[in-house]
Amino acid sequence: MPNCTAGLMLFGRVGRCQIEANFEGGALSTDGGLMLLRQVDRRIGLSKAVAGALHDPRNQDMIVHEMRDLVAQRLYALCCGYEDLNDHAALRRDPLMQTAVGRGAELGSSPTLCRLEKRATRADVVALNRVLVEQFIASQPRVPEELILDVDASDIPLHGDQELKEFHAYYDSHCYLPLYVFCGKAMLACVLRRSRIDGARHAAAVIKLIVSRLRQAWPAVRVIVRGDSGFCRQRLIRWCERQNVGYVIGLARNARLHRQVEGWERLMEHAYSACGEKQRLIREFSYAAQSWNRPRRVVTRLEFGSQGSNPRFIVTNLDGTPSELYDGLYCLRGEAENRIKETQRDLFGTRASCHRFLANWLRVMFSALAYTLMQRLRELALANTELAKASAATIRVRLLKIGAAVLRNTRRVRILLASHHPLRDVYLMAANALASP
Repeated sequence: MPNCTAGLMLFGRVGRCQIEANFEGGALSTDGGLMLLRQVDRRIGLSKAVAGALHDPRNQDMIVHEMRDLVAQRLYALCCGYEDLNDHAALRRDPLMQTAVGRGAELGSSPTLCRLEKRATRADVVALNRVLVEQFIASQPRVPEELILDVDASDIPLHGDQELKEFHAYYDSHCYLPLYVFCGKAMLACVLRRSRIDGARHAAAVIKLIVSRLRQAWPAVRVIVRGDSGFCRQRLIRWCERQNVGYVIGLARNARLHRQVEGWERLMEHAYSACGEKQRLIREFSYAAQSWNRPRRVVTRLEFGSQGSNPRFIVTNLDGTPSELYDGLYCLRGEAENRIKETQRDLFGTRASCHRFLANWLRVMFSALAYTLMQRLRELALANTELAKASAATIRVRLLKIGAAVLRNTRRVRILLASHHPLRDVYLMAANALASP
């Protein structure tokens, strides 16, 4: 293949001036925001904690790249939009990436990072989930009174011959079925699973481990578990009741539940016929399925409009009015779905193209850790800016992808950012916020 990148490129004229271009600009980078990621990482110690959690069978006297450097390189690259390991063939020579990681020489190559993924063990990915929880605990400025844990599942489509690859009828594809747990916008768990299972499988065990660690840190904290109807399982509900954990969980519709609310639905139908306006009610009743050991409180949201009735049900052990529990608490669980989308789409949490299942789990965990890094950037540096509620993709495009020249000598590294970047004031505010102790 000819070396086209070294040639001269012509782009016409501006007035009398000929427009020429080449790739001889020198030590330039397109990722000026890497310095912000470096500062956040140093503040929270994420890459150091991840490196300490991963086993390293290499001969420590022979290695060139420290585990922390490899982890930081991979996390920073994901945050900046480099989803494939092949990108590191060129990225390892990027002067700004080298500076952010803390090296003055070439970083890890694509094969080096590939070997890191392939030697993943179950103990590694379990330890990385602990890192997520510890990062959340360390991020709290004060002892919280109440924590709401959102548990949800999603799919990771598969297109190769991956281990444990199975077809899932609901998603109509071969996929994995990862389990996520969030508290607010912080991710606390990411468990990769095969897809031909109950969507709630492992949920009770994961919640138990998380709640035990949270109560170890904050004995008096009140914990509430929130999930959709796929997690309405007796094992999880009974454990919550035994451990004094609140829950508000969706309940799938069935004939018995419809009989419980048919009186209210008839009243709404009459009201709709009279005025033509959509009717809405929130009521509660006691209910016990055959598999339940006792009746429990069920809250129902009823609607009747042009398309007929549309009931929804939740089961809970919490106090409060039905409206408070449904509108004020349960409906907010949709935010966790947005966070899953951000992890999977913006930070490439669906790149499960390795053959080994555990290697794919490590890849998904790196995306989860990159999400944590971006989330902490939002909290620590962008809280009072126009990017305070921006997604990871928006932060990347508007703040991290900045042209920069890097000048290095024996005494100083100078980073010259683009003078006319539109968010230079936001960058300055973020850098100052991260510089403060």
